[in-house]
Amino acid sequence: MKLLLVAATLVLSVPASADPKEFRIATLAPVGTPWMDLLEKSAREISEKTEHRIAIKYYGGGQQGDEKDYIAKIKLGQLDGAALTALGLSQIEPSILVLQLPLLFATQDEVDYVATQMWPYFRAKFEKKGYKLGERGEIGWIHFFSKEKVTTMADLRKQKLPTVSDDQLASTISTKLRVQGVPLGVPEIDAALTSGRINACMSSPLGAVALQWYTKVKYMTATPMVYAIGATVTSLDAAQKTSAEDQKIIEGIAHRSQKKARALIRKANEESRTLLLRKGITIVEPSKEMVDELTKIAAEVQAELTGKLFSKEELAMVIKHRDEFRAKHAKR
Repeated sequence: MKLLLVAATLVLSVPASADPKEFRIATLAPVGTPWMDLLEKSAREISEKTEHRIAIKYYGGGQQGDEKDYIAKIKLGQLDGAALTALGLSQIEPSILVLQLPLLFATQDEVDYVATQMWPYFRAKFEKKGYKLGERGEIGWIHFFSKEKVTTMADLRKQKLPTVSDDQLASTISTKLRVQGVPLGVPEIDAALTSGRINACMSSPLGAVALQWYTKVKYMTATPMVYAIGATVTSLDAAQKTSAEDQKIIEGIAHRSQKKARALIRKANEESRTLLLRKGITIVEPSKEMVDELTKIAAEVQAELTGKLFSKEELAMVIKHRDEFRAKHAKR
């Protein structure tokens, strides 16, 4: 399941002597959501601090299609960049999905520590593919939402969930869970929930509210499956138009906004969870047997995708950093 992005850096500019240049950035984030508000605020600050040498045009809410369309349009020069979920990022560099394996992290602090340690590594990999990877954004914990109550694996296996044909992580999870996957793009999910083509989806609380999916379901499973991240990417061709001076300004803005953006999205997810309860969504605790089975399946997914999406060494790096964090913060 694709998930939506919070803020990231936009490393774009033109020489000071040129007329203002508009750069085209696509995102699935709907207009009026915290994600879009953060992106637009960042764009305004970049424009001001670079003395209006940069103008950034956002195409929100899937106006430019789905994330795979964004990547294709960047390659054709029709877009300069995109604010992507991890799924979109994986279409450039699949190994980044090692950070979004099911049940890999227990806390947000673990996510922060591991992702911060791994980000320079992934920036180098993206650069080799012709893209500049911006500051990390996030979507948050991803839960099952369904029309019917899900507390057992038998309940879960009755669900019809949206999948993306080129999302190997999601398709592997669906196969291991033995649920029916229905190929859909994010913009198609709302109509599919309405029509009954699917009866469940996966989302953060904020995503479910922003996309109005919560109006078509009744339940949210308390245990999250993954912690969803994202980032803005720009083509190196576009990024290299940035002067050294503007590059420093923009990277400073991105660095300052990163922590604030995460805090805002995390607060918005908590507020959305409260709103969901107020709107009649029931949060259900899965049975111990279901949690045990999900934990077993998560290990199978790791094993299945090692050597396909990411290397054995990359998985070991992530687990090493996670375990380092746990050791440092273990209760004594």
